Amino acid sequence: MKKFALFLFATLFITTAFAQSFNTFPVTTQKPPLHGRHWMAVTGKPLAATAGAMIFSKGGNAVDAACAILAANCTMWDVLSWGGETQALIYNPKTKKVIAINALGVAPTGATAQFFKDKGMKYPPQYGPLAAVTPGTPGGLLTMLAEYGTMSLKDVLTPAMQMAEGYPIEAQTANSIERGKSQIKEWPYSKKVFLTHPGENREAPYAGEIFVQKDLLETLKKMVDAEQQALKKGKSRKDAIYAAYDRFYKGDIAKEFARGCQEQGGLITEQDLANWKVKIEEPLMTTYKGIDVYKLQQWTQGPVMLQTLNILENFDLKSMGYNSSKYIHTLYQAMNLAFADRDFYYGDPAFAPEEPMKGLLSKEYAKERAKLINPERNNPKAGPGDPYPYEGKINPYSNLLKDWGNQQSNLYTPMDEKYFEDFAAGTTSIETADKEGWVVSVTPSGGWVPACIAGNTGIGMSQRMQSFVLDEKENPFNVVEPDKRPRVTLTPSLALKDGKPFLSFAKQAGDEQDQLLTQFFLNMVEFNMTVQEACEAPGFITNQMYSSFGNHEKQPGSLILNNQMPPWSRKELGQMGYRITYRERTSGPVNAIYFDWKNGSFWGGSSNHGEDYGIGW
Repeated sequence: MKKFALFLFATLFITTAFAQSFNTFPVTTQKPPLHGRHWMAVTGKPLAATAGAMIFSKGGNAVDAACAILAANCTMWDVLSWGGETQALIYNPKTKKVIAINALGVAPTGATAQFFKDKGMKYPPQYGPLAAVTPGTPGGLLTMLAEYGTMSLKDVLTPAMQMAEGYPIEAQTANSIERGKSQIKEWPYSKKVFLTHPGENREAPYAGEIFVQKDLLETLKKMVDAEQQALKKGKSRKDAIYAAYDRFYKGDIAKEFARGCQEQGGLITEQDLANWKVKIEEPLMTTYKGIDVYKLQQWTQGPVMLQTLNILENFDLKSMGYNSSKYIHTLYQAMNLAFADRDFYYGDPAFAPEEPMKGLLSKEYAKERAKLINPERNNPKAGPGDPYPYEGKINPYSNLLKDWGNQQSNLYTPMDEKYFEDFAAGTTSIETADKEGWVVSVTPSGGWVPACIAGNTGIGMSQRMQSFVLDEKENPFNVVEPDKRPRVTLTPSLALKDGKPFLSFAKQAGDEQDQLLTQFFLNMVEFNMTVQEACEAPGFITNQMYSSFGNHEKQPGSLILNNQMPPWSRKELGQMGYRITYRERTSGPVNAIYFDWKNGSFWGGSSNHGEDYGIGW
């Protein structure tokens, strides 16, 4: 009897302690927080973080370091390549303003909805040359460096060029190549680069093997040579970097890229490359409890987080308890309302019709959306609202709203690994900061393995075309047409408090991004977690919005919880109408920098999910 009583006491103690910890936050972390006084660099791969540290050690600023990290990540195929797209937010300490970098490619000549429909497609393809928008990352890197950096392109690209000469490839990428080799074999230039052991049982490189990319190295050398020749002619640092830009988009690199794309069935022309331009934009912003949160414009999903925070301001989240069933339910409902607006209203602002962002981001609209949340039950039919009255306008698409969400026949298909892989695929993140006050948050992506390489450039083409739709009934703002940017999932984040940087944060993985970034932000703001605790804290994932990839499927009522979720919360959420699955990792990968103004230092957070890594000094 004594043994049973002791066992019962121990069980109750452990259960109570677990419940308390789960409803507050972890007090220990698997990875230590990073600390630095002079600079901080956090990204998706250790070697890339080291590239940033090399630039900082030479006196570069946070923009220089971010560009070096980006170049290294692209060279390592860290779920992206040089032919992908780059999105960034930069805090400029001189102007005390946040700048947005739009380096997303556009649909090429001939890419119309009818073109893809005539091929029997419901959406543009996931892979191959017809999935490609024009490359944006080279232009984004060169523009950031020219406008806000301090170093030469030669210095910043040196780590990436050394890697292109040969670096020990890590298991994650090597195994991804092996898994994708059947598709890689369809494209001759990809096959030449990736399959280093043709005809053998394993044709991809082995982990630790020195992976050499001669064509890519030659392309990078050409860019640096253009810069150096311009400097010899007396050009300024800035103009010399733009000479490299011109060689990539208007010179011999562009010519070979377009040729290699078209040879394999793609649409990108030399004129498409010459016409494309990086845009330096004003970001969008909202306030949450006195904190200014910045996101890119509606050509990304970034405003979803701003809309969600506006809705959540109408609730007392802290009193609900961290990851309680009530807390999860409230966030889930708020995010779904915002994502439904994303799915219908977001698109490229350079094209008509004009997106109703003023209405979507108004606090009054958020209050009305908040009233739709049933505290006792999930709403699997949550749809877009009507923000036009909050702009003093009439909705021109009210007829489409009536039937929205019914255009798909596979809404309730069970969750499977292929769906989740598409939903959470791609991307990396880069966070840098320096003692002068520069802060950079980047979410680059595109051209991931299996990538179709464009001719002898060594550059993998983007797969971002798949984020367009072909039918205006799904989203009248995001129907594919030439020169248009697709609405993407990529979403770097910056937050200011009292006019100074507070957080720089981002994560990889498609439609998950703003869901988990919102939870990360609330972990710190509502539950006082450290940045590392917030990176590792278990979150949850909703699949109730339309995926931006593949067949654009939707899983109404689907809720992914962490395996650690206690049984009473599982039961309560099940009773609210959720269809629940469980995963070991639901927290990231999130990378972040917190600015400790009291002590004059940086705190770096790096997810324990994947190979994310940071260095500070």
